[in-house]
Amino acid sequence: MVLRTDFEVVKDKGLRIVSNEGDFTVRPHVHISPKTTGKCDLVLVALKTTANDHYNELIAPLVAKRTAILCLQNGLGNCERLAELFGAEKIIGGLCFVCLNRTAPGVVRHIAFGKIILGEHIGPPQARTRAIAEMFMKSAVPCGVAENLGHGLWEKLVWNIPFNGLGVASAAGLEALMSKGETMPAQLGDTLSTDHLLADPQWEQNVRALMLELIDVASAKGIALEPELVDRMIENTRTMGSYRASTVVDFENGRPIELESMFLEPLRQAQAAGIAVPHLAALCIVLGKLARYLPRR
Repeated sequence: MVLRTDFEVVKDKGLRIVSNEGDFTVRPHVHISPKTTGKCDLVLVALKTTANDHYNELIAPLVAKRTAILCLQNGLGNCERLAELFGAEKIIGGLCFVCLNRTAPGVVRHIAFGKIILGEHIGPPQARTRAIAEMFMKSAVPCGVAENLGHGLWEKLVWNIPFNGLGVASAAGLEALMSKGETMPAQLGDTLSTDHLLADPQWEQNVRALMLELIDVASAKGIALEPELVDRMIENTRTMGSYRASTVVDFENGRPIELESMFLEPLRQAQAAGIAVPHLAALCIVLGKLARYLPRR
């Protein structure tokens, strides 16, 4: 593992996983710089997308002629950027369906779920795609292979955008969201966890509206997501209890939020497809203002 902020802790104490399914500690080989690791057969990219400007310096030292690069990041546009740097034939995309938070240096709290779906960035699955999935399965990590990576990316956005985005936007309040950011509070309120978003009829209405907009955009791009996905995702989310999505945690801790890949790029693709997405557009405006102008607590 190439670690930056948690290097010393993980080097000395390992990486601690706290989970209702059992706690454990792993002791990976850790490096503070990719220059000390040598070339790799497989690179797993688990960066926040706010660090995508560092792709080249972090990944290039690891890449040889036959290296595969598996992108396990949120949002859209990440595989495309990696392909520009390292060649589309090297890139595999991955979707992580898991609820977890980093609660302290070297400590990850696992709350629910834990499945990965892999797909080639270009073309159908290859032998390497299935071999990598098999490695995850042998490590007790549920992993499947998608025939169409785009389907999985948009399906995950149907959950990520409302619960990450509205969880943060709730700090500005419903009025700011409905006014598309024209009316912003002088002082921020509380961000909302998933259970609080679904406990309030107005916030749940916004969750559903965003989900349906994203399904419409996916359909315009030739990706069929059934409308029943909305109810299924909401019911699954209710089982998580009080979960704070990753963007909410980042915002609360004064870290940059994944605005570009998770929100703005889907909005651009919706506009390019000619699909009206008023709820997504309003959400992006509010998040942009919160990210740039309003103080964190």
